[in-house]
Amino acid sequence: MSSDEKESPRLRGWARPSLGALSGVLAGFAALAVAELVSAAVRPQAGPVIAVGGAAIDRTPAGLKDWAIRNFGTYDKLVLQLGILAVLLLFALALGILAVRFRRAGALGVLLFGAVGTAAALGRPDTAGLSDALPSVTGAAAGAALLYGLAGRLAPRGARPAEVDPLGEPGWDRRGFVVAASAAAAASATAGVLGRTLTAANSRDAVAARGRIVLPVPASAAPAAPRGAQVRLPGVSSFITPNGDFYRVDTALVVPKVNATAWRLRIHGKGVRRPVSLSYDDLLRRRLIERHITLTCVSNEVGGPYVGTARWIGVPLGELLAECGVRPPSEGGPADQLVARSVDGMTIGSPVEDVMDGRDALLALGMNGEPLPFDHGFPVRMVVPGLYGYVSACKWIRDIELTDFATYDPYWVKRGWARRAPVKTQSRIDTPKPFARPRAGTVMVAGVAWAQHRGIDTVEVRVDDGPWQAARLAAEDTRDTWRQWSFPWQAVKGGHTLTVRATDRTGEVQPQRRTRTVPDGAAGRHSVVVTVE
Repeated sequence: MSSDEKESPRLRGWARPSLGALSGVLAGFAALAVAELVSAAVRPQAGPVIAVGGAAIDRTPAGLKDWAIRNFGTYDKLVLQLGILAVLLLFALALGILAVRFRRAGALGVLLFGAVGTAAALGRPDTAGLSDALPSVTGAAAGAALLYGLAGRLAPRGARPAEVDPLGEPGWDRRGFVVAASAAAAASATAGVLGRTLTAANSRDAVAARGRIVLPVPASAAPAAPRGAQVRLPGVSSFITPNGDFYRVDTALVVPKVNATAWRLRIHGKGVRRPVSLSYDDLLRRRLIERHITLTCVSNEVGGPYVGTARWIGVPLGELLAECGVRPPSEGGPADQLVARSVDGMTIGSPVEDVMDGRDALLALGMNGEPLPFDHGFPVRMVVPGLYGYVSACKWIRDIELTDFATYDPYWVKRGWARRAPVKTQSRIDTPKPFARPRAGTVMVAGVAWAQHRGIDTVEVRVDDGPWQAARLAAEDTRDTWRQWSFPWQAVKGGHTLTVRATDRTGEVQPQRRTRTVPDGAAGRHSVVVTVE
């Protein structure tokens, strides 16, 4: 017996399932590519991967979301999308193998994938209607048809004697399979590239509109940060956080590219005597103010990175609401909650009293001297000093409704977070870093502390179990910004634990006991362990 004849059973046993798996992958690729192309015509958020990913985020328990942010940081959305693609790959492999023997079942499996994507797209809070189902429906139809056709090429066929394999079984259409698979791969790649190109073209108008914006000189400019506000030590955060370094935590898998020329903001609801609809140019023509404000994410763990300060320029929100006839509850207004809605369907609820109590709550148009970056909410976002972002900092805002806490729960409240969430007093050691190995002698310990809208009064440092010692505070900008601090430590050899605590202007001291971020922000004291050599 020849070597070819010895290998024939092995090839015959593995070839068809392997090519079936390849067929499943090609069908999945075709489905996603066609969906990408159609979503470019509908809107990127309607694509099946984005829709399913958004639905997964919507249904993620608060604790799991917190874990994802803690472990993956700003890459949490990328990890989610890669996870979805990995599941789809396994699903496609299984369907392809199934289709070798059961063509219809395999094709129906692809249609099931389309049904899941359709349900996810239509169930999103920002759904644009039935059109959002088109990417998943057309993509699934294309994938199912391709898998059915390729599986047919792999099925045994009535063959002439010359086409019968060595064991007498009918052969399969090798040439037809190779041609069909190659053509499908090329067509799918073309569709995917075209979809990406069209999506990029659609966003170019929004990018161009942002590029033409020149922010007016504010009627009330932010004074320069006082001399001495920045501690000049390596490793200490910059007092003003550059836009590229500013943290981003949101649920958007695709950053909305909103064209400012078509954008409008509606203000309406309970107690709004004069509802309005404002364009971007309407806001530019209003009185603008500029302020340094520190923002903090409620997902920030003790000592975490999700805090930063920027120079914001925008319209005073309290003034605008007053012009619409809104009164805070303390003055007899009927609404105690302001619900902001984003173009991606996010809802964020803020206390009306806090927005209208005189603090510099803004509809922000600019960040650090330029129009808002898309990642940070262009064309307009809310900024409210003293409140965690999930109850104040609505990005890509399009609607403001006045309502009350008793009758409406916004997005995060429905998922177990607190309705009201003032920022807690916190401090962080920036240098030395955990597990650093400084030399004995004077070691500068330094970092930042924040208690927005209350201000920082003192910062203290403790070495091991020793007494609390006062740190040197940098100059304060305003009570709405963080404050830097430093402490000269006379370090001796050995392992040591450095701990920091802050006290705000109300006399509140950071508690010793640590709590997690859910439901209203982390508490506790930050510490680092170092070894002095």
